[in-house]
Amino acid sequence: MHAPARTSRISLLTATCIVVANMVGTGVFTSLGFQVGDLPTGFAIVALWAIGGICAMCGALCYAELGAALPRSGGEYNLLREIYHPAVGFIAGWISATVGFAAPVAIAAMPFGTYLHGLAPAIDPLFAALAAVFVTTAVLLCNLRIGSAFQIGSTILKIALLLVIIVAGSAVKKTQPISFLPVKGDWHLIASAPFAISLYWVMYAYSGWNASTYITSELRQPRRNIPLSLGFGTVLVSALYIFLNAVFVRTTSAAEMVGKQEVALIAGTHIFGVTGGRVMAACICVGLISTVSAMMWIGPRVTATMGEDFAVLRWLSARTRGGVPARAIVAQWLVVNVMLLSASFQSVVNYVQFSLTLCSALTVLGVFVLRWRRPDLPRPFRAWGYPVTPLIFLLISGWMLWHLLAEAATRTPSLLGLATALSGLLIYFISPRTTST
Repeated sequence: MHAPARTSRISLLTATCIVVANMVGTGVFTSLGFQVGDLPTGFAIVALWAIGGICAMCGALCYAELGAALPRSGGEYNLLREIYHPAVGFIAGWISATVGFAAPVAIAAMPFGTYLHGLAPAIDPLFAALAAVFVTTAVLLCNLRIGSAFQIGSTILKIALLLVIIVAGSAVKKTQPISFLPVKGDWHLIASAPFAISLYWVMYAYSGWNASTYITSELRQPRRNIPLSLGFGTVLVSALYIFLNAVFVRTTSAAEMVGKQEVALIAGTHIFGVTGGRVMAACICVGLISTVSAMMWIGPRVTATMGEDFAVLRWLSARTRGGVPARAIVAQWLVVNVMLLSASFQSVVNYVQFSLTLCSALTVLGVFVLRWRRPDLPRPFRAWGYPVTPLIFLLISGWMLWHLLAEAATRTPSLLGLATALSGLLIYFISPRTTST
């Protein structure tokens, strides 16, 4: 291993692809099955995904301001330690290092195994999930150039797949009796607890809009490319999500999708027929590999950045000659394997979502705090629509957090996730610093 390589080699295109790949993954291919049962109207479903897109865009604008003003890899770890206190940043980094990225990798690998098993029943879903993570990890351990090429190619394929589904689904003549205009009772649905719970599934699907802030130190022109990558990626994905889910509910009955992970495969058979649906499922598998790759790329960068500041994690900061944090990647790979072998899809989502939403909310709140505490800090980009945009994000996030704690089904895993986050305080206080934090 060698000292960290500081040459910035990740382009705007690669950074945008990482944002898109982090966002477009498991959530959009699986979460609709957990929404249509409680939200049976087309308008409620479209409103759900539109509100999620607005929330993600507001968050992206705020992260763009903070990331451009405080350009260092680490995401919330770097931002929260600069805005509030190093201990707050460490808690956020601890979440990322333990479950924040490992859980989404596992969540993407699980449906990869499910979809592949649907195509080839002889293949065990768990074995397929473990193999996908192993192969992706091996590619990322090579060097940044190979990782970049793989990320760009798989992300472009993923976008092309979504566009094909949207166009083909819009042309299907045999459709469900559903309207996307508001009908009686829709506004009551939107104000209901099931809508709030469904929104957290949607926000899980949108998670990743902040991805390029985790690799700031490796970006070319980070003060310019962080806002551009976050903005381009979030706008593109929001549009794709709204149209894709409209196509799903237009072509497929809710009864077929309720409680199912493989909603894209189910809808695909209605759009393309049985054979076409299987081809689409194969493409989705490739898309999920792209998500695994993106999460395995950025998560270890957070751990490596923390290792530069804390002696107990120093061994994870070592990089190869090519700048790859190999030890941190292997450590995350081991955590992912534990999750794949011990937890279910829904339990992993419930476990991690509360803590991730709380960290994002604290970071967006930091836009207000930093403007007040450090008004003279150079800000190459300022969040559009301030103070409305951060307030929208905070209101929606607060609403979700309240319902996650209020509902019995999500309260216990949310509190367990919060306990995991707070356990990082013990590591923070017992670990000597390697730099001034």
